[in-house]
Amino acid sequence: QVQLVESGGGLVQAGDSLRLSCAASGLTFSSAAMGWFRQAPGKEREFAAAISRTGSITYYADSMKGRFTITRDNVKKLVYLQVNNLKPEDTAVYYCAATYNGRTYRASREYLYWGQGTQVTVSS
Repeated sequence: QVQLVESGGGLVQAGDSLRLSCAASGLTFSSAAMGWFRQAPGKEREFAAAISRTGSITYYADSMKGRFTITRDNVKKLVYLQVNNLKPEDTAVYYCAATYNGRTYRASREYLYWGQGTQVTVSS
């Protein structure tokens, strides 16, 4: 059974930084590309970042380049999302996702497995 468990969210102030983590189990982690998505209240889920199987290639939503950094540890089966200089508009539930067969890695439909999400709330 595949499980993706996110952690690291919380209530922070604008300008703070957070590192979100996603622990994977039940899948061949080193064969899966990983992605982070977020969903703000009343909005659709949006792509944030993705990372290739080896970690050598990363992808970011244009609006998140520069503040977001995705990394992975294939030994520990973890993927991280570092978010710096948080803004109130970053408030959302952040989801980790995994795919063996992604193409663009930016579309949620490409991902087979999803975590339950971790809430990030940024106060101004």
